[in-house]
Amino acid sequence: MPNAVSRRTFFAGAATAAGALSVSGANERVRLGLIGSGGRGQHLIRMAQAAGGAEFVAICDAWDQRMNDAAKVIGTPVQQYKTYQALLGRKDIDAVIVATTDHHHAHVSADACRAGKDVYVEKPMTSLPMQGHEMVKAVKENNRILQVGVQQRSTEPFLSAKKAFVDTGRLGKVHMVRTVWNANGGYLEKPPAGMENKPAGLDWDMWLGWLPKMPWDPKRYFNRFSYWDISTGGQTGGLFVHMIDVVHWYLGVNRPLSAVAMGGIYQYNDGRDTPDNINFIVDYPGGLNVTFEATITDLLPQESADIVFFGEGGRLNIFRHGARFLPADKGPAEFLKPGPEHPHMGNFLECVRTRKEPNANVVEGHYGAMACHIGNIAYKEGRRVAWDPNWDV
Repeated sequence: MPNAVSRRTFFAGAATAAGALSVSGANERVRLGLIGSGGRGQHLIRMAQAAGGAEFVAICDAWDQRMNDAAKVIGTPVQQYKTYQALLGRKDIDAVIVATTDHHHAHVSADACRAGKDVYVEKPMTSLPMQGHEMVKAVKENNRILQVGVQQRSTEPFLSAKKAFVDTGRLGKVHMVRTVWNANGGYLEKPPAGMENKPAGLDWDMWLGWLPKMPWDPKRYFNRFSYWDISTGGQTGGLFVHMIDVVHWYLGVNRPLSAVAMGGIYQYNDGRDTPDNINFIVDYPGGLNVTFEATITDLLPQESADIVFFGEGGRLNIFRHGARFLPADKGPAEFLKPGPEHPHMGNFLECVRTRKEPNANVVEGHYGAMACHIGNIAYKEGRRVAWDPNWDV
């Protein structure tokens, strides 16, 4: 059923990959379209500008104001479109950045592949478990590059830590990984004043897309993380997806065996339906448990996010703040510094030119999202959920 719902939204009239323009050489500028020009889309504009070698030519959003704001960030003339299908119909666009809400990621990205465009899609790649199958098919059948926005795969200290502690075997066999991401104030975002009535120039039905029609809801629009249907579980699809992707990458795993979950709406009974406190335990073959905890009760920034690999050879704490390795032989701690985020976008643009596989491809994006989905199912159904072979791609 989820696959059928998603498929109905696909744009049937998009140009075929064979007829689409491709970047002609490794030194050519990549012509970009942006689909979803809110805060995250504008951030990715800056990342592409910092990476260099790209030119924005078109943007699309359900709200005129956000397109105007994005155009100012771009700083050069761009064409604005009210539908992503019209943007995809342009023959001169090489690639698109998909920075919509979660429930649009899969079908917009698949349509872009069928239109002959390469894709940078924000995480989580999917909002429903079976959407990954359609995306993998669209990427492979149309020979497209697709990068998922789990930027740790391209940045420091993650690259250096993998080489220094994982690839060398110094970390040793890992049986448990703890992931924690608390204090994320974005999950308590409130609508700006005066938004009781829908703004002019905002196409609410377009924003809802394949979801059931409903009256204008400013909280749903401005804080999608409070709702299952548009955020893949709130803190799970928004936060855990980054951390479990690092675990998959470092340890060479992707398919969980099962998951259990506990949590609830303990503090913010404000109409949300995603938990404000959540815990997962996800187990993998080979004797590996991965835990996740997230709360928006604690808003202190200190020590609010971390991935901790407990290895037989030592302990590795790592996230965007840097990395620390404590060897099991009680030697001195070793530290690695963080780095800028734009290399992940740079990796995507390079792969558009060279046709090399990106650092976070469509298959990896599917399994990273699936770790969130299996935990979300366990939470919703209040039971241990085993991996379903139908989720394999």
